[in-house]
Amino acid sequence: MAEGTIDDPVINSPYRVPARHFVLDDAGHPTGEIAHGRRPSASFVAIAPERKGKRGKGTQAAIDFGLTERVAENWLINEIRKEVGYWRTTGRYEGVTPITRKLLEHWADAERDNRVLFCQREAAETAIFLTEVAGRRNYRQDWRGRLDETNAEFNRGLPRIAMKMATGAGKTVVMAMLIAWQTLNKAQTPRDARFTNRFLVVAPGVTIRDRLKVLQPSDPDNYYQLRDLIPAGHETALDKAQIVITNWHAFQPKIKGEFSGVAKNTRKILRPGDPDDVFKESRSEVVARVLRDFGSGRGEIVVINDEAHHCYQDKPVTSTDLTAEEAAEDADARVWFEGIAAVRKKVGVKAVFDLSATPYFLSGSGHSQGTLFGWTVSDFSLMDAIESGIVKVPRTPVDDDATGSQVSYLHLWEHVKDGLPKRANVKLTLDEKPLPELLETALHSLYRSYTRAYKHWQCELEPLGETPPVFIVVCPNTAVSKLVYDWIGGWEAPRGDLLVKEPGLLDLFRNYDNGKALARPRTILVDSKQLESGEALSPDFKKVAATEIAAFKSQYRLENPGADAEKITDEEILREVMNTVGKKGKLGAEVRCVVSVAMLTEGWDANTVTHILGVRAFGSQLLCEQVVGRGLRRRSYVTNDDGLFEAEYANVYGIPFSFIPSDRPTKDPKPPQPTLHVQALPGREHLEIRFPRVEGYRMELPDPDLQFDTADVPKFVIGASEVPNRTESAPIVGEAEVDDGPDHTSRRRQAIVYKVAEYLMERYYQVGGDLRPWLFPQLRRIVTRWMDECVVEADGRTIVALIERTELRARACEQIVNAIQTYDGQQRARTRALLRADEPEGTTADVSFLTRKPAIETTKSQVSHCVLDGPTGGNTWEQILAGLCELNPRVASFVKNDRLGFDIPYVHSGRSHLYVPDFLLRLRRADGEGFDRFLIVEVSGGQKDPGQTEAKAKTAREIWCPAVNNHGGFGVWGYVEIADMVSAADKLNAAISAVYADDPIIGDPDVLDYPEERRGA
Repeated sequence: MAEGTIDDPVINSPYRVPARHFVLDDAGHPTGEIAHGRRPSASFVAIAPERKGKRGKGTQAAIDFGLTERVAENWLINEIRKEVGYWRTTGRYEGVTPITRKLLEHWADAERDNRVLFCQREAAETAIFLTEVAGRRNYRQDWRGRLDETNAEFNRGLPRIAMKMATGAGKTVVMAMLIAWQTLNKAQTPRDARFTNRFLVVAPGVTIRDRLKVLQPSDPDNYYQLRDLIPAGHETALDKAQIVITNWHAFQPKIKGEFSGVAKNTRKILRPGDPDDVFKESRSEVVARVLRDFGSGRGEIVVINDEAHHCYQDKPVTSTDLTAEEAAEDADARVWFEGIAAVRKKVGVKAVFDLSATPYFLSGSGHSQGTLFGWTVSDFSLMDAIESGIVKVPRTPVDDDATGSQVSYLHLWEHVKDGLPKRANVKLTLDEKPLPELLETALHSLYRSYTRAYKHWQCELEPLGETPPVFIVVCPNTAVSKLVYDWIGGWEAPRGDLLVKEPGLLDLFRNYDNGKALARPRTILVDSKQLESGEALSPDFKKVAATEIAAFKSQYRLENPGADAEKITDEEILREVMNTVGKKGKLGAEVRCVVSVAMLTEGWDANTVTHILGVRAFGSQLLCEQVVGRGLRRRSYVTNDDGLFEAEYANVYGIPFSFIPSDRPTKDPKPPQPTLHVQALPGREHLEIRFPRVEGYRMELPDPDLQFDTADVPKFVIGASEVPNRTESAPIVGEAEVDDGPDHTSRRRQAIVYKVAEYLMERYYQVGGDLRPWLFPQLRRIVTRWMDECVVEADGRTIVALIERTELRARACEQIVNAIQTYDGQQRARTRALLRADEPEGTTADVSFLTRKPAIETTKSQVSHCVLDGPTGGNTWEQILAGLCELNPRVASFVKNDRLGFDIPYVHSGRSHLYVPDFLLRLRRADGEGFDRFLIVEVSGGQKDPGQTEAKAKTAREIWCPAVNNHGGFGVWGYVEIADMVSAADKLNAAISAVYADDPIIGDPDVLDYPEERRGA
């Protein structure tokens, strides 16, 4: 290993709080020393550069960030981080609503298949902490007051909080988490003013806007399901979310409908002397247009800003020394901010959540460039993301053998800028203006590195269906980008009277072969700013990109037979190609090189970028990070044997942004395991298992016991009376008809007992809506005894008359009631189940999720697979238990409790938890029974906390089962824990027998409602 390099930059788990960090020097570069604990949040703060030796205006000196920027700790972020960390670990998320707790615990579950990255959890946790906890309980510091002051100063009072997350760390997942948290709470407690189910998501351009459709619960690829963000059983509540996704350009006032299409000069004639603004929408009309998909609903909304560093309050700039690009950025930011301010004025804004990798003020903001937004409350920096393996590591040139004090390919712009056109509309060819020598050699050098990555892809990844690596070049204007694009991909050059197709100088990126254009270009030219606005491309850019647009339209026709490619605009074609670079089977799948005018699209999510060349000026770490960020998304998210991600690298030239130097050979990232769709299968409805969703318990003291003494009760005779039993009808002549009365043999005695007991309940023991079902078993026993000891059948009459004759039944009930006495002080408390108000019942019919865990197919389950937990290869104990269920003739159906939404609330060490047992079994019905019996099975290994394991089992057996069994609407439930697989079959059979026998496996008899009565049901 070369001196000064770091062997492995990945030193932390992506799923836990960072435990170590590289020590940085004063310039923010790693020293190679590793310190324990988490790195404090810090930012580069611009300071005045030295004037001595300053070069002429318009040039860029070699950047020494140690001189022009200093590192300052972010006090607010670090203090909030400490409290959130304490709340997460020691406080265990105290002070939040029950639904918030369930979400937080679901996201933090280390056993889940699709784990949430720690950086994603922390961002969402911080927003939740500030909304539900800060300033309450043990958290004395109310950060909301400080944020209110900051927002009053910088945001005109808009309630903004910003979460800083490195590019590629998953901001979209955090947005989905925030939407789920707000929506589920609103569904649970509609009057809680902290929550809403109305969201406005604002993106910096149409590319991100379109990509954010995964935030819509109705989208087939929505993140709530794909990333398993919603606990099972709460999915339907998400349907109540109203989500409008737009790009900030929508806040720009449009020409009103009646003047649409009217030329500007014509408008001046129509309204002479009036400014052009009179023809445009008012701010209120803009808001109405942007929010029209909300319909007529009322209520404040939550705004989520993606890439929020483009949104800030207008502030007069004292310096007029702004470039056109800086002035344009400032104007765009003003439109975005004013749009949200108008939304607040018209409908109200509950909160604004800003997400950005770089929430810093831009140069045209009127604030010092690179100053962190004062409302930033969490930070997972690029350095943190690198150390956790969440993003690729930028690898930059650190030395060369060229003359001069600078590393030539690191500070490329300083050496080549004078040899490139300064204006975008300059029309030059490579014959007229060849590329500067150093730019050519930089392209060749970085390309040689690319060819090694390409060969590796051919050998290892192409057979797996992966797309090729991608090389990107960022240029300052259209003129430079066209020259670079032609040099790389090929161009048409005049040779006498002919136009000759000259091949590009980098073989793998050529768009021409033997003088003919390839059907699908390997190199593309894009103007990200124009594409992101959603407006038409400029004529100049259309001209330089005409060849590739035509080629991709042709390719579109081949891939979409019958589609009219002419109806698709040039903008839509290029946007689709750009958005699908690196996406299998898509229009941009085979693109290998992207030449971009100005900045590449923010939010561009190609994870196949391996090489980046910057051909433009870079004046700050902020700008460097924004460009480098386009190539930092990881390709693989499979952990190694140590539970860490293998380091992935992106080679970067021309961007003076020094990170971790390394000469360590890159390991091949493990290919992701194929996903498996686990779902309820059609045709297996007879195997469905329905279950209660219990959220708590109540101990209830029943009414006093009913005592019935027959000693003084007179006999109740059912005999002859004015009511005949047999009746004969006859005509004057003809055949007579005889009615012999009711069929005494068709009425079971038990049915008569039920009818009389039901009459007693309704007339004497139910008051209003208080049904008091627990009294019915006692009344049934009393009626049975009364019939045995007090009823006399005479004159051919039978007790069937109690069903047919209401008056007779009423007299009987009067006699019974008069003989009943109540005795206080003898009652035993009963356990009652508190069911979820929104969804009291769950079912296996709703199961549908993707998994990469090992799984086995089922035949005796409505769910297609039994997913196995545990280490690689799966839990063999669970596999054995599934096999036993399949073979046991008394098991009607079973299901592995994975994403089912079945859990058991319990308390351990004074804190509430949710227990998710392993299996649910529905047993075959016993003869004569009209209800189902169920068995909960826990497959228990020896690696669990014995105290907590005992608390789970005791609650399941002695509280949950009695509570559900007392309910009466879900059948009879029992619980068994199997800790020895050698005797598993015997233990399972014994438990099944105990459930059939109503033995204590179904719960403590002292808290049950007479289970013996159930057997005769």
